[in-house]
Amino acid sequence: MGKRITDKVTWVGKIDWELKTFHGDELSTFSGSSYNAYLIRDEKTVLIDTVWGPYDKEFVSRLKEEIDLQEIDYVVMQHNESDHSGALLELMREIPDVPIYCTKKGEGILRGLYHQDWNYVNVKTGDTLEIGESTLTFIEASMLHWPDTMFTYMSGENILFSNDGFGQHYASEMIYADKENMEKIIEEAEKYYCNILNPFSMFVTKKVNEVLSMNLPLDIVAPSHGVCWRGEDINKIVELYLKWADSYQEDRITILYDTMWQSTRHMAQAMAYGIQQKSPETTVKLMNISKEDKNDVLVEVFKSKAILVGSPTINNGYSYAIAGILEMIKGLKFKNKKAAAFGSYGWSGEACKMISEHLEDAGFQVVNEGLRVQWAPDEESTKTCREFGESFATLV
Repeated sequence: MGKRITDKVTWVGKIDWELKTFHGDELSTFSGSSYNAYLIRDEKTVLIDTVWGPYDKEFVSRLKEEIDLQEIDYVVMQHNESDHSGALLELMREIPDVPIYCTKKGEGILRGLYHQDWNYVNVKTGDTLEIGESTLTFIEASMLHWPDTMFTYMSGENILFSNDGFGQHYASEMIYADKENMEKIIEEAEKYYCNILNPFSMFVTKKVNEVLSMNLPLDIVAPSHGVCWRGEDINKIVELYLKWADSYQEDRITILYDTMWQSTRHMAQAMAYGIQQKSPETTVKLMNISKEDKNDVLVEVFKSKAILVGSPTINNGYSYAIAGILEMIKGLKFKNKKAAAFGSYGWSGEACKMISEHLEDAGFQVVNEGLRVQWAPDEESTKTCREFGESFATLV
């Protein structure tokens, strides 16, 4: 059965306790997730979003326990990625003529995914749908994080259905963030922002400020993943989004490295010591890329004002793990961060220069030419690594 949010709104989604990866294997979801769908019952009945395809029959079956499907007047699809629209095909077999409200780009995506000529109604910012005592107002939110995304505001109940905005991959039987471990919720919200929304931070800033300028009374923000926000927690997550979108950084340096025979690791440790000696207030974190979760690594990069990236030279290049994380870093389009490269080598030593080039291509300000050490660091080269760390701390 659904979970009552207000007298008119019921959560009818799916909690996925077993989910450990998302977007294929691109994103780790160790805390599970949920696919939030909402049923509005006023003079008209509206379903907002559905759930991921593997749960389509379960979703429709549970929805039938909540309401006679023939009573649904409208379906609102705010964003049509498969985790939101996956149950739509199963649902529309039951109610094939019900109008589907979505953006024009949303219609294109639904047609591309499901190849159905449903009763599409395209909406844009400012369009409204009168459903009785309440009115739904649609707000396009393109690139948060797909071109088709929109928010829906429900007057009277003062709810902003924000789809992927303000969401978290977090499984919980509770509806609201204030009923859970807030520190963990914020941690998951930050991970979600970093790994999914950060490339679109410019759009985030613009859209959040646009919604704020509308002066909408807001009692609840209801995203499509994780828990909802209410009361003062709305201000908290909105302030965090504006902060995260503004080239976010802390007084933190993260050292990312891979190592074959521990030489590059010894370099990383010596550099960390040098940074701490020069700048004791700066948080320094070392992460062996081949042993850490890639998405947690990206969160540390997101938080950092600067990074050091090191790899031994392997086959005239750098390691597989470093290649992967550098490509992900580039895709997330971090802003206003500095970097440098380092690494050990035996006879050729190209990795350091190649990493520097990749970091520059990813938008980092590379502050020096990096540091190479041949074979295993001895006492003198270890001292050089420490001094490199000290110098790096002054440059960032």
